[in-house]
Amino acid sequence: MDREELFKKVAEIISEKLNVPIEDIDEDSHLIEDLGADSLDAFDLVMVFEDEFGVKIEDEEVEKILTVRNIVDLLSKKLKEE
Repeated sequence: MDREELFKKVAEIISEKLNVPIEDIDEDSHLIEDLGADSLDAFDLVMVFEDEFGVKIEDEEVEKILTVRNIVDLLSKKLKEE
């Protein structure tokens, strides 16, 4: 899966879970400030990403996820490790 495909899938998941129009999501979107997520939303998103992509995201990695770009970068790295 290339980065663009990964971003599209991540954006779809975020749009669905946070009830945000997909066109409002780009890689620079801040999960809390721009997309209205709270800590519970972030936890839910991480669980969905783990299930969807078959990866494990550690607690210390979750703390570093602030933007959509952070998510795409992390998932891209994890998918290459497998």
